[in-house]
Amino acid sequence: MIQDGDRVAVGVSGGKDSLALLVALRQIKNFLPRKFEIEAVTLTMGIGEFDPAPIKELCRKIDVNYTIEETLIGKIVFEAREEKNPCSLCANLRRDALNNAAKRLNCNKVALAHHRDDVIETLLLSTFYEGRLHTFSPVTYLDRKDLYVIRPLIYTEEKLVKEFIKGNNITTVPNPCQMNGKSRRQYIKDLLTNLKEVNCEIKNNIFGAIKRSGIDRW
Repeated sequence: MIQDGDRVAVGVSGGKDSLALLVALRQIKNFLPRKFEIEAVTLTMGIGEFDPAPIKELCRKIDVNYTIEETLIGKIVFEAREEKNPCSLCANLRRDALNNAAKRLNCNKVALAHHRDDVIETLLLSTFYEGRLHTFSPVTYLDRKDLYVIRPLIYTEEKLVKEFIKGNNITTVPNPCQMNGKSRRQYIKDLLTNLKEVNCEIKNNIFGAIKRSGIDRW
């Protein structure tokens, strides 16, 4: 995922996943033979109360350049468009804004903090609501942007991310989105939790099926 000379824009929302990814990539720089640079990028959404101070302080401590990209994505999704199922549109707009910011920062790669549980949930979301077998790829090339999207945490379970954040006393930033905890993804997450009580191997089985399926460049 990372080669000599890469400049990697890390999408940092302030949540546990993106902060864990940022710290992990910064630590990897200390021993990986390949030389690369990191730029932390946060998108504001134009809604709710969002305080990036903890992210700024973390970036200062670990010596990573930090950029805040101001957007009105939240207002577009919830006010201008009044989307009933806003998460898909929001995700597309955020991806585009982050990619544009990465290009302005002369980055050739964008790192996203999707983990193993996200891979599984996305497969079920696509199956249930779109009628197709799909999830995101470990590495994606965007030819129109000439950017690679990498997901270094893709084999990491969410519970390990939580333990990492807690063990290192990293301060997270609350998600200001009104859909937080109410989305279709949250429904799938809760469903998997319930199913795991009956079959403790369900997530391992689904993830194994994804790896063996060959879908989406797996």
